[in-house]
Amino acid sequence: MNRRTYPSDVSDEEWALVLPYLTLAPLEAPQRKYDLREVFNALRWMVRTGAQWDYLPHDFPPPHIVQAQAYRWMNRGVFEDLVHDLRMTLRMLQGKAAHPSAAIYDARTLQSTPQSGERAGYDGYKRRKGSKVHLAVDTLGHLLALVVTAASEQERAQVGALSQQVQEVTGEQVEVAFVDQGYTGEEAAQAAEAEGIALCVVKVEGAKRGFVLLPKRWVVERSFAWTSRFRRLARDYERLAEALRGWHWLAFSVLMTAKTVDKRLNHKQKY
Repeated sequence: MNRRTYPSDVSDEEWALVLPYLTLAPLEAPQRKYDLREVFNALRWMVRTGAQWDYLPHDFPPPHIVQAQAYRWMNRGVFEDLVHDLRMTLRMLQGKAAHPSAAIYDARTLQSTPQSGERAGYDGYKRRKGSKVHLAVDTLGHLLALVVTAASEQERAQVGALSQQVQEVTGEQVEVAFVDQGYTGEEAAQAAEAEGIALCVVKVEGAKRGFVLLPKRWVVERSFAWTSRFRRLARDYERLAEALRGWHWLAFSVLMTAKTVDKRLNHKQKY
């Protein structure tokens, strides 16, 4: 690189991990004008800073090049494949089975913007108009499945879609899903049961008020906190729900790539 580095730049060790997933065409392909690593660095910068495409620094490839390549990667499910493989690697490095037997579901509402307003809904509980991002994570907080809906949609209505995705990526190994009281009801329980998952509602004991650290449930809250480090995910800036979904997979791939490199180095030092 003939420029000063950014904190979001991919390291050599991380690049070695992600390159096989990103190479949709040979690196020496005649139509490739810009360095693939620099395109990926620009995309990482975007998800971290939350800037508009036209504000991408001039020492990166042009915005339209980065944007087009980003959507190609997202449409091909590149970041999803990367996250699923990294999750299995991280679990095994921590002495766990490659696929989890338990998952945690939850959702958060993102404020809409002029770009996403057409598909926004009103969340009466949060008193916010926007989109709702439904996550399923394993007990380490790593992403398993993701659904984007209007904020007006109920969490319990997405149990079937989340459970189906979870079983597809884990080889139907998940047996139980921990959820909060927003997932109560026969319909949600039956939707999970249809996919071979028992829904376990973790309730706040008694009449406690304020923040309460609930067993298992805190894991997914931490995962949402991880995504809050990426300013592109602070609000819903996307015209399409698929794009918002893709940015979340990218963010988790950034987090999990760094974690995998760190775990591997620690593992080598032990032996």
